[in-house]
Amino acid sequence: MAKKRFGDRKDGRRLRTIDPMSVVSPYIMGKRSGCQNQLSDSFDTEECEKYLTDKKKEGYKGIGLMHVILAAYIRTVSQYPAINRYIAGQRIYARDNIVISLVIKREMKLESPDTVIKVEFAPTDTVIDVYNKFNDAIENYRNNPGGSFDKLAKVLNFFPGLSLKFAIGTLRFFDYFGWLPYSLQKLSPFHASLFITSMGSLGIPAVCHHLYDFGNLPVFIAFGAKKKVNILNDEGVVEKHGVVDTTFMIDERICDGYYFATAYKYLKRLFKNPALLELPPESVVEDIK
Repeated sequence: MAKKRFGDRKDGRRLRTIDPMSVVSPYIMGKRSGCQNQLSDSFDTEECEKYLTDKKKEGYKGIGLMHVILAAYIRTVSQYPAINRYIAGQRIYARDNIVISLVIKREMKLESPDTVIKVEFAPTDTVIDVYNKFNDAIENYRNNPGGSFDKLAKVLNFFPGLSLKFAIGTLRFFDYFGWLPYSLQKLSPFHASLFITSMGSLGIPAVCHHLYDFGNLPVFIAFGAKKKVNILNDEGVVEKHGVVDTTFMIDERICDGYYFATAYKYLKRLFKNPALLELPPESVVEDIK
């Protein structure tokens, strides 16, 4: 990790050699919700399902599509680090780490409350590392509910309406200038590399979820329930394949379209060949200065 310099933030370093268009775009497009690009696609799950079946036989109970998607995303960040950038204070930063936010329920019941967990990963993590880290975080919360984010939300609930609006405005002001305490950033699910949600467990298609103007989250991924579709293979024969629909919401200011498209195609190749994710990458690419 590069040494911190003046102008860097607690969770990232300011990029100083980016092109002029990238420098001015956060000023032209000031809000994250106003510059989000949506990409909807379907992932063929045939090879992935075979891989997951083998892993379950090996004892990895509960391993699923989410673990593979996250592992593929983390591996993609290791090779295409610009997708892990973020905008703060109208400037572009390279994030120091890979942090994933996920909404979970303690129980799959309507009355069961939601909470958000955050898990930090290294760019060298494998699909097994992802499985273990995420499962540990989820199990820890479900066995000991009422995590730090829940406690912070309860404290904010005591503020009257106008006072709460002022308090959130103050947090936004501090965050703009990089003065938000790192302890609060670690609690906030809106300060992360990626927010992911599974609609598959609910049996519905992938939602088109917005990005948040609060915080610095640049990417939101949602994926839906698995389904079967007819696909024409290379020989012109119709085959029935399993697919999962996904939507990606991306802050277009973090990298250009060609870069993102290249990274996205790399991610899809990894998803189709999940065995590649069992070993760490041969090397990790650092973002520009």
